[in-house]
Amino acid sequence: MSEAFEPGVVLAARDIVKTYGATRALKGVNFEIHRGKVTTLFGENGAGKSTLMKILSGVTTPTSGEIVLDGTPVTFASTVDARDRGVSIIHQELSLAPNMSVRDNIFLGREIRTATGVDYAEETRQAAALMRELEEDIDPATPVEELRLGQQQIVEIARALSVNARILIMDEPTSALSASEVEVLFKVIRDLTSRGVSIVYISHHLEEALQITDYAVVLRDGAMTATADRSAIDLEWIVRHMVGEHYDRGSPPTGYAFGDVALSVSGASVEDKNKGVLLVDNLSLDVRAGEIVCIYGLMGAGRTELLESIAGRVPLVGGDVRLLNRSLNGLSIAQRIDRGLVLVPEDRQRDGLVQTMSVGENLTLASIASFVRNLLTQPGKEKSIVQDSIRDVHIKTAGGKAAIGSLSGGNQQKVVIGKMLATGPKVILLDEPSRGIDIGAKAEVFRLLAEKASQGLAVVYSTSEVQECLSVAHRIIVMSKGRITAEFGPDVSKEDIMAASGEAVVH
Repeated sequence: MSEAFEPGVVLAARDIVKTYGATRALKGVNFEIHRGKVTTLFGENGAGKSTLMKILSGVTTPTSGEIVLDGTPVTFASTVDARDRGVSIIHQELSLAPNMSVRDNIFLGREIRTATGVDYAEETRQAAALMRELEEDIDPATPVEELRLGQQQIVEIARALSVNARILIMDEPTSALSASEVEVLFKVIRDLTSRGVSIVYISHHLEEALQITDYAVVLRDGAMTATADRSAIDLEWIVRHMVGEHYDRGSPPTGYAFGDVALSVSGASVEDKNKGVLLVDNLSLDVRAGEIVCIYGLMGAGRTELLESIAGRVPLVGGDVRLLNRSLNGLSIAQRIDRGLVLVPEDRQRDGLVQTMSVGENLTLASIASFVRNLLTQPGKEKSIVQDSIRDVHIKTAGGKAAIGSLSGGNQQKVVIGKMLATGPKVILLDEPSRGIDIGAKAEVFRLLAEKASQGLAVVYSTSEVQECLSVAHRIIVMSKGRITAEFGPDVSKEDIMAASGEAVVH
């Protein structure tokens, strides 16, 4: 028999326990979702947030405990069962079919049918209406693979909105969105809650999440450590209950002199051939050995295109890239890696990891040439690389043979970084290295970068989070519309960075 159901609570998880073998992912969690309110779930990677949400959305079932919907215990046999009862989820990692159109992704598995077949015209009309609601100029006929990551995230959100859910779970919905797109999403959320829709919101962007929160719940090591309404919480409260200590953003490493120029970019230009515009416009930048440079800008500023052109993933239409004063123009990605230039891409799931490979296999993927002789691998050397990487990059894993999917988002990101560091680079480029990872993992990633820089590695990382500029960077470069608009030292204010990017400063 279920406990008394409080007025205003639409769904409750009672004494939820979930075990995987000897691991207790959830330890008797009690969680309530309030009608027409935003309940924000905070916690580090591995705290149990995603496991709880998978239970509430029918992806998996609890080992023990019960789910109570509108005062009645229920069991969700599948995600379709949960969706039919009004519970829908937007997963952190995109689950779109890249070769299908925006429209077909939105209605995949629940097509609008008539007596003669699928009503594509009505699907197109509804998809276009969703894009207008989200203030995104995307043609429903566009293949998803042609969209940038932030636009793919918008499609994922549109798909969830299209089912008219009573309870909508949003797991890191803004991880790839620009500030303006986040603002639109928050307007949509408030519109939904005004109509009685309940939102569960999960985000590692703590300050951002505070803007939308009505109720806050904190998970730590599979247990609920705190809950409160918005009036009783602030950033310090969240961090204290998440990690038990104040978050240290870190500071630029000191105590050594920079070396010679390691990376030199001169007059670099990258073109969007479909639109005939320059995404990177005659940009020049030098980075010295041991220096950490942060490139800040809003979505569309050209950060990703700049890093990908330096790494050889997209072609330059003008300019020159030099590594240790040797031109890289015309070299392939693999040849640039051999020279000592590596890139950690923004989308670790799609571009950074092979999901069917183990942790060790992913770690050695970029440095495989160092332990292969006459088409045969040298197991001893390969094992040594894996063990050294796990130790040096501080990856929390059961070992090199563990499945990459068994790791938290933060540890998966460290595998991608470790894979590139195993090649012995002179310059490492990182595109949004903290996307979708928690504050503790962010701190570990930035500490690692600071450590490697102090050993002579030139580090360039991009971010759309202004707070991350103020961590370990010796120099902050601000980009807007493909050009550098400002350059600052580590003592710059958050407001100055935002103003230089063209972002409105809210006081």
